This record gives sequence, structure tokens and C-alpha cells, in this order.
Amino acid sequence: MSRYRFIEAEKHGHAVATLCRVLEVSRAAYYRWAARPLSTRATANLVLLKQIRKVHADSDGRYGSPRIHAELQDQGVAASRGRIARLMAAAGVVGRRARRRVRTTIPAKKRVPFDDLVARRFVAEAPNQLWCGDLTYIHTAEGFLYCASVIDVFSRRVIGWAIDTHMRAELVCEALRMAVANRRGQVAGVIFHSDRGAQYQAGAYQDLARRHGVRQSMGHLADCFDALAESTPWRSRSLRP
Repeated sequence: MSRYRFIEAEKHGHAVATLCRVLEVSRAAYYRWAARPLSTRATANLVLLKQIRKVHADSDGRYGSPRIHAELQDQGVAASRGRIARLMAAAGVVGRRARRRVRTTIPAKKRVPFDDLVARRFVAEAPNQLWCGDLTYIHTAEGFLYCASVIDVFSRRVIGWAIDTHMRAELVCEALRMAVANRRGQVAGVIFHSDRGAQYQAGAYQDLARRHGVRQSMGHLADCFDALAESTPWRSRSLRP
């Protein structure tokens, strides 16, 4: 960047006289440079930048240079993708990245499916008859956290939960341990319904469920209607047993 361009870019934050003195440029020379007409290329860049800003605004700030380039091409604007990218970078126009989706239901390689003991009838006449659970993720400024929950269908309350930076079987085990502890271990015969995720089919989880007399039930793969927990905003529910 030339000294004149640097002064032009910084003059809103510093006095022109100070900038000229530091850069050893005479003020008269700078003002002569500033008063000269824009080149044909510079004028075209200003027009193109205005078009870029409009497409960017119309996309609610989502589009980056590739999609803005494609949109301008559709409008008949002849400009290379590299030129558009350079103008956007110089003007601070940045596309907004979509959040990465995280897959939490990962079927086990060796499936050990349990029978569906619920058949989409999420109704219980008393506590500790039917529980359901799910594994989801929470987006934070520092990355993803994973949350396993256990819900008593009778009260629709979250009675067990666990949060960690991983989604291994230990996470769902910890949520089940909390649920059992909150119900003082009086859970023999309760049905626990979940999806067919590998975590719920892990040997450690099956052993834990058997030790407490919990009967596992699983819905169909990739069917949200088989999982009450997926449609329950557990974070807004009471965490009391």
C-alpha cells in the first residue's frame, strides 16, 4: 500500500498533518493525490463492490465470495471470483458460516436391537413405569457439548442427565445412574425407550440396565415419532426427581 493510500485509510482516526509528518509526505502532495480523478479500474471496483454488498445483504449475510460470484454471474455481471474475493476482503465483507450439524444417533456395527415395547404409546399411569432418553448436542462458543437425558413419561420431568465433551456410552450410563439414584433404586421393571444409537446398545449400558432391572426398548431407526425425548425441550424442564 502506498503512503498516500495509507493516509487515506487512516485519516478518520488520525490528523492528516500527523500522518504526513510521520510518513514524510507533504500535505500538498497528499491533497493533490486525493483530488485526482479515480482510474477507470477503481471506478469499476466501486460499482462492483456496491453490487457485492447488495447480494451479500439479500442473503442475510450468509453468502461468501463463491456464491456471490455465482449470483452476479446469473445477473450478467462479468467479474472473476478472485476479484470479488479481494474486494470483499478489503471491505470486510464476510459470509456467515452455517453451524455444523452433529450426528448423535450412530447405529452400532453389530446391532443388538431390542423389541419396541412402547409402539409410540408414550403414556404412563404412575412414575417409574416408562422412561425415555436421548442423546443430543449443545453448541457453545468453545465447541460442542453432548447431553444425555432420561425422562419419566408420567411427569415429563428430566430425572437423569449428563453433559460432557464426548458422546461415548459412558455418557448415557451416567444419565441412567442419576435417574436410578433420584428414584432411590426403586426402578425394577421400568421400561427405558430410546433410539437404536450405538451408545444404548453398548455392553456397559446393557449391563447397567440389567443390574437395576431396567427393560430396554428401542424404536425404529431414524424415526422421530418413536422418541418422545427428541421432542421434549428438556433444558426448560425441572431437574427435580
